[in-house]
Amino acid sequence: MKSGELVKSVDSLMPSQKASRPAVLGWLLFDWACQPFFTLVTTFVFAPYFASALAPDPVSGQSLWGYATAAAGLVLAILSPVLGSIADATGPKKPWIAACGLVLVIASFALWYAAPGQSYAIPVALIGFAFGTVAVEVAAVFNNAMIPHLVPPERYGRLSGTGWAMGYLGGLVSLVIVLGFLAADPVSMNTVLGLDPLFGLNPSTREGDRITGPFSALWFLVFVLPLFLVTPDVPRSAMSLRDAARKGLQQVRSTIADARLHPSVGRFLLANMVYQDALVALFAFGGIYGAGVFGWQAIELGLFGIMLTITGTAGALIGGRLDDRFGAKPVILGAILILGLVCLGVLSLGREHILFVVPTAPPAPDDGLYGSAPEKVFVLLGLVIGSVAGPLQASSRSLLARLVPAEAAGRYFGLLALSGKVTSFLAPLAVAVATAIFQTQAAGPAVLILFLLVGFWLLKGVQRA
Repeated sequence: MKSGELVKSVDSLMPSQKASRPAVLGWLLFDWACQPFFTLVTTFVFAPYFASALAPDPVSGQSLWGYATAAAGLVLAILSPVLGSIADATGPKKPWIAACGLVLVIASFALWYAAPGQSYAIPVALIGFAFGTVAVEVAAVFNNAMIPHLVPPERYGRLSGTGWAMGYLGGLVSLVIVLGFLAADPVSMNTVLGLDPLFGLNPSTREGDRITGPFSALWFLVFVLPLFLVTPDVPRSAMSLRDAARKGLQQVRSTIADARLHPSVGRFLLANMVYQDALVALFAFGGIYGAGVFGWQAIELGLFGIMLTITGTAGALIGGRLDDRFGAKPVILGAILILGLVCLGVLSLGREHILFVVPTAPPAPDDGLYGSAPEKVFVLLGLVIGSVAGPLQASSRSLLARLVPAEAAGRYFGLLALSGKVTSFLAPLAVAVATAIFQTQAAGPAVLILFLLVGFWLLKGVQRA
C-alpha cells in the first residue's frame, strides 16, 4: 500500500473536522506503534520460536501459549470496562495510554531473556507475552475512546479504517525488517534475504527471534510520541482518582444494564463477541493449517504473513470509505459473509485436491514456493481473510462510536474489548475439540462457519447503524 494513499485518506478526514491534521495523524500512529507486537511477537516470529525452540515439543508449546493467551484475555475482560469507565470519569485518556505503554515496553524487553537452554526462559516468555498483551489491548481501549473527540460522526468510519490500515502497514514494515535483516535461520545462518543478521545477532541462540521483543518496544516508544505531543486529550475533570474508581465500578454495572436496555447496543456487543471469536481462531490456526496440511516452513509462513498484511492494509482503507458511504453494519455483514465463504473454501482443500473432489498433482521438488494448486488456492483465500479482517474490526469500533454518546465512549469501548475477549478461548477450543474428535484439520473451518453464521444473524438484528 503506497504511503500517498494513506495521506489522501488522512486528508479526507479533514472536512468538518474537530481536530487538526497533525492531531489526527498523531492518533493514527498509535495503531502503527502497536502493531509490531501483534505481528512479530503474537503471530509470525516469537510465537513460532517459543513453540519450536523453547517448549519441550510443539504440542505442549501451543498449549502453554494458549494458556497464556487465555489468562491475558481473562485479565483484559475484567480490566477493560472498569478502566474505561474510570477514564471517562477523570477525563484524559493519554495518561492511561502512557501507563499501559510502560508495561508494554518492560514486558517486550523481557522477551529477549527467553533464551534456549535457560531454566527461566519459558516463564519469562509467557509472562512477558501475557503482560504485553494486556497492556497493548487496554491502551487500545483508551485510544479508541478518543475517536468522538477528533472527527464528526460522518468521519468515524474513515478514521477508524485509516487507523487499522496504518497498523497493518506498520506490521508489514516491521516484519520485512525482522525477516530480512535480523532473524536468521539457525541452519543456513542467513535471513530470508540471504544476508547475515545485523548487529551480530547469533542465529544459533535465536537472538534474531528474541530481538522482536525489544524491537517492538522501541518501535512503540518512537511512534507513539506524536499522540502525546500533538493530539488533544479530553479535559480533566475535578473528580479524584478514588472517586473516579468508585464511579467507574458503578458505571460498569450501569453500562452493562444500560446495554441490556438498548437492544441495538447489547445485540451488537453479543454479535461482536461471536464473530471476533471466529476471527481470532482464523488467525491462530491459519499458519498451523498451512504447516500441517502443506508442510510450510518459516519462509512460506513469513511471506504469507507479508502478503496478508498488504491486503489487510488495502482492505482497511477501502473498508473505511465504504463504512462512511454505506454504514458500518453493511460492511461488517459483508465481511462476515466473505469469511464464511473463505472457511468453506479452506474446508474444500487437501494436500492433493481442491473443491472437495477435484484431484490435483502433488508439488514437485522444483515447483518453488506454494507449488501445488491447493497451496495457491489457500494463499488466495488467506489474502481474502486479510482484506476483510481490517474492515470487520475497524467498522466494529466505528459502529459502536455511532451507537453510544461521546461522553460514555470509554466505558462502552471497554465493553467492546470485553465482548471481543471474554470468550476468545471458545472458538479455538471448539476447533481443537472438533479436530480431536474427527481427526482432521478440516474440522476447524467447519466449526468457524457456525460461529460466523451466528454472528451474522445477531448483527442483522441491530437496528441503528
